[in-house]
Formats: sequence, C-alpha cells, structure tokens
Amino acid sequence: MAAQTHCTSLRAKQDCILEPLCFPEHLCGSASLTSSSDGHPVTCALCSDSFPASVKEQLLKHMVLDHKLVIADVKLIADFPRYMLYWKKRFTEQPITDFCSIIKTNSEGPVEQQEHYFLLCDALPEDRILREQLQQRRLEEVLDQQQKERDDTTFHRACMFCNEEFTGNRSSLLNHMAKEHSFSIGLPDNIVYCNKFLDTLEWKLENMQCLYCEKTFRDKTTLKDHMRKKQHRRINARNHDYDRFYVINYLELGKTWEEVQSEDDRELFEDEDDDWSDWQAHPVCAVCLFCEQQAETMEKIYTHMEETHEFDLHKLKTDLSLKFYQQVKLVNYIRRELHQCRCYCCQERFETKEELVQHLGNTGHVMQLPEVSHWDQPQYYFPTYENDALLTALSDSESEPEGPNPSSEVPVIAEDISNLKVIKQTSVLNKLLKDRGGSN
Repeated sequence: MAAQTHCTSLRAKQDCILEPLCFPEHLCGSASLTSSSDGHPVTCALCSDSFPASVKEQLLKHMVLDHKLVIADVKLIADFPRYMLYWKKRFTEQPITDFCSIIKTNSEGPVEQQEHYFLLCDALPEDRILREQLQQRRLEEVLDQQQKERDDTTFHRACMFCNEEFTGNRSSLLNHMAKEHSFSIGLPDNIVYCNKFLDTLEWKLENMQCLYCEKTFRDKTTLKDHMRKKQHRRINARNHDYDRFYVINYLELGKTWEEVQSEDDRELFEDEDDDWSDWQAHPVCAVCLFCEQQAETMEKIYTHMEETHEFDLHKLKTDLSLKFYQQVKLVNYIRRELHQCRCYCCQERFETKEELVQHLGNTGHVMQLPEVSHWDQPQYYFPTYENDALLTALSDSESEPEGPNPSSEVPVIAEDISNLKVIKQTSVLNKLLKDRGGSN
C-alpha cells in the first residue's frame, strides 16, 4: 500500500506537507464526487474541533500538527465525514496504537528530537472494510438517484443552444443536443445528477465561457462562432468538476472515468495467454533535482545534473555505499529540502529555489550531505513528489536484500500485489451492479 498522505520536516510544524507533491506537468485531478454528508461540518477524530467539509485540508493539518495523526489515501475515502465519525468512536473505545502504525522520526538522533506519528491506513483490515462499505454505500445512493432520473416523467427543460423545450425524460434533450447540435456529454444512462450537470453547462454559456477550452468571450455571438469554428462543442475531460456526473466514477476507488474506460473488459474472460509482445512502454519524464529541466531518459537527466549542477548521484551512491532504500530516502530528502528552499547541507533558508541552487554551487554544498542519521529516516520512504520518475530508476545491489533493512524496527507496508483479475471478477460492486441491472 502506497501511502498518499505524507508529512515531512516533522521537527518544525511550519514544514508540514499533508500529501505528496506533484510535478506540474503531470497534474492529475481527483474526482470531486457527491456525498450525502457534503456540506456538514467534520469533527476531528481525537478532539471536539470541527471544520467545514469544504476545507478538509484544514482538518488534516490539525490532526497532523496537534495529534500527530496521518490518514493515508484520504482522496480515496468515499464519505470522509462518516469515516471520521467511525474512528472517533473507535478511538474512545481502544488506544490509538491498537489501530495505527507508528512512525518514529529522527530515530537515531537525541531522544528529545524524536517524535512519534500515527499512520491510519487500509493495511488495517478494519479500516479497509470501512472504506469498502462507504464506497458501496455511496454507489447505492448514486444508483438510486440515477434510477429516479431514468423513471422521472416530469422532466422539463429547454435546449441551451436553440431553446426548444423537452418534456417527459432527460434522454430526449440529451439526444437532441447530440444529433442537432453535435454536442454530446455521453449516453443518458451513464449520467447522474443530470439537472445539476445541465445547470453547470448553462451557467458557463451564460457567462460567455467556452465549454471545452473554458476561455471567456465578450458576447454570445463571439462565443458561438468560436465553439463552431474550433469544434469546441464538447466538455473539457480534464475538468474534474464533471466527474461527479458520471456513474463510472463511482465504481472503483481511485480510478477516473478515463482509466476505467481504457480497461478492456474482455481480458476477464478471453486471452488468458500472457503475451507481452505488443507492449509499448510510455517514455519516462524525469525532472532534475535542482531545476525544471526534464528528460525522456534517465541518462540525460543524470548528465544534465552533472554538467549543469555538478551533482553526481552515482558517485554519492558509491562513496557512501548506499543501498536501494537509502537512495530512495536521499532523493526524497533532497526533493523536500529544495521544495522548502533550504540547503540540505547547512540548513540555511532562502527566499527562492533559484537563490538556493546558486548557494549550493557557490559553496560547494551540492555534493555535501549532512550526517546519514539526518536523512536516513523512515519518513523519507514516502515520496515528496508522487510522480517522481527518478525514484523508479534507482539501481539495486545484487547483494542487498529485497526490502528495507531486516533489523529495522520500523514496519514498512508492502505494495498490494493481489491478483487484479480475481478482484475484478469477485468484486461486491460488480455483483451489486449486476443485481441492479437485472431489476431494471
């Protein structure tokens, strides 16, 4: 299980990072899906403080700073308020250590500088079951809403393009827009909260905004000509505000409609031969540790860092005899320090990253590291940037065991390597959908 929630620089509260960062070139939004608990305040699981559901990040920050509690994969929790209520009750019944893994920071440093943080994640069976139940409950609510809309005969709405009115069922309007105006938002049976969806689109048009590129124009005539000439009569698939209107986004935790749609369902029943001859790997896009330079091969990015910044990761690995997991922690440590504009050698802070990089070069600190105990800490198992391709290229030593140091007392949760095909075939969500489909 790869924990998505991450807190770094735990010695100083102002340096807290609640989730892994993401390089701008690969920003990946998550679906903002409708929940029956949306709009209600969410109470902390360990105290009486409450926060609006719309500012969940404030609650997460509060739990990290005040209670040292970190919740993994928050964005994959279907109903966060109910999730918090459940654990609030459980934490009053049993000690938090019965449920959470403990992460000790600065484990080899002075005792007064050590801190313990609690990680709550779905590696705990009780937490995983709770997340699955919340996901199934939300799916049932969405399917009930969709069925009501499909059976609704009181639908009455005008076309947003020609003002022709439609009554009886939403499908007549959606099919009209697709056929007469070449504007399709998908099959009616794939859409939920249809009226809210149409309200959102109409609001954009009324505010002279293109539905695809989302640029704003001075009047409706200019907007209409733009959408016609540019063939922008479709919605922007990268705008994740639309995700909540498609049933497919509620089917599997952590997957967008694009990911689910790209899967070939026939693989569950056909082509059991594991033939990888047509595999086409996507090129990596590694980002320099010190600047925004990118490269499609690791050799190029290593060469860039050596020639431009005089940083040689291979030399550090050899000189310090770094094992694989030490390399991981070193890269994550350097990434975090540069993100916070702080020299990873002398800890001096700067106003900008550019000033810091100049300092590293002028002082020769670029190849100087602090004591190993300073950065060889368990919190640096977690990536600073969740899409950091540099981590995937780190080489392992043949003499080194396939995992963290066996003598380490820090538990590291392995990535889930369950049989995906079996999970899909036996998923309770698939059964629920089949039962629903059979009743229609």
